[in-house]
Amino acid sequence: MTALWVSIKDLPSHVEETVVIRGWLYNLRSSGKIHFLQLRDGSGTVQGVMVKKEVSEDLFAAAKGLWLEASVEVTGTVRKDERAPSGVELSVTDLRVFQNPSEEYPIGKKDHGIDFLLDHRHLWLRSSRQQAIMRIRDRVIRSAREYLQENGFLLIDSPIISGAAGEGVSGLFEIDYFDSKAYLAQTGQLYAEAAAAAFGKVYCFGPTFRAEKSKTRRHLTEFWMLEPEVAFYDHKDNMALQEGLICHIVAKVLEHCRTELASLERDVSKLENIKAPFYHLQYDEAIEMLHKLGSDTPYGDDLGNEDETILTQQFDRPVFIECYPKTVKAFYMKEHPDNPNLVLCDDLLAPEGYGEIIGGSQREDDYDRLIARIREQGLPEEPYEWYLDLRKFGTFVHSGFGMGIERVVAWISGLQHIREAIPWPRTIYRLKP
Repeated sequence: MTALWVSIKDLPSHVEETVVIRGWLYNLRSSGKIHFLQLRDGSGTVQGVMVKKEVSEDLFAAAKGLWLEASVEVTGTVRKDERAPSGVELSVTDLRVFQNPSEEYPIGKKDHGIDFLLDHRHLWLRSSRQQAIMRIRDRVIRSAREYLQENGFLLIDSPIISGAAGEGVSGLFEIDYFDSKAYLAQTGQLYAEAAAAAFGKVYCFGPTFRAEKSKTRRHLTEFWMLEPEVAFYDHKDNMALQEGLICHIVAKVLEHCRTELASLERDVSKLENIKAPFYHLQYDEAIEMLHKLGSDTPYGDDLGNEDETILTQQFDRPVFIECYPKTVKAFYMKEHPDNPNLVLCDDLLAPEGYGEIIGGSQREDDYDRLIARIREQGLPEEPYEWYLDLRKFGTFVHSGFGMGIERVVAWISGLQHIREAIPWPRTIYRLKP
């Protein structure tokens, strides 16, 4: 009878059964009479124990000759082992080698520099740390979509190739599009606004591109963004939605990714504290606080990374910074009804110095004010004609935001740099692999 092929994560339900696992060897120790094969298959890891007297000499010798990352098929009996992280180990009775590398695996047990690891990102992803981060990323995305869809949102995919700027012309990747110019999308927001007029509550999710030559630990040139847009939501409704979304994401990561967080040595007590209500500061209050804390950022400037770090170190939960000066924000943001120099917007900053994870606003729904803002910023009007149509035909109060997936993952995982929060990071210096 052929043994059942199972995933390593399912081994605890097959105790005392003979099974087959297929995967890779990530470590090998030997005492002379016993080989300890550390095996992984993408679903988990397990130790396989091969005893010399229980297998043929050829099989025992073949196991000893394996290089790290050899691809193998291992047959054995599942045994309980309370000391093992998975609660089981495998008593190996047979081994089939799909491929044994002909040279030493480049990423060994010694320390490697970050540039070396990023050059070998295609292999670095196999490490336990990177697997933990990618599993947390998966849970963040899954939980975000779950929250929105359970609250009546419809997924509307936005184009990656766009004819207009969403966040200002300075950060655009321009491409030749047949006989005209086009741009890689900075945001799907403008399209989500159109969809909100059709379906009420929508979101788009996909890659976005910024050609800013930023070298900070929080910036990538290509990143993934979740962007909800809601008809008849004002500024306060918008912040309430952000708060609920973040609380849901953190709770689900804590529920499903405790093992991964532990492997990253993340202090989960700080995440367990992420509950509503979040803190709120008006922009002028934030500037005043920063000045007291030693910052020299003048009133009227946008907040930089250092400012955000200083502010978020003062709070144990996320903090909304509301109502920035109009001059430092995008053209589509709604003018503050009590102060025409401000807009109804918010940046949601994560605690522990992680800074902005969400940027949102109530959108300008008045045609005349919107076209005036487009002209003020020197943007060409023709590419926005379709967007202005939304203010001609049934204009409505609406709001939305963009949540950077990598920034949320970096914060929740406790990462020092955002480049580990995405499988294939793109920065101003990196296009490989």
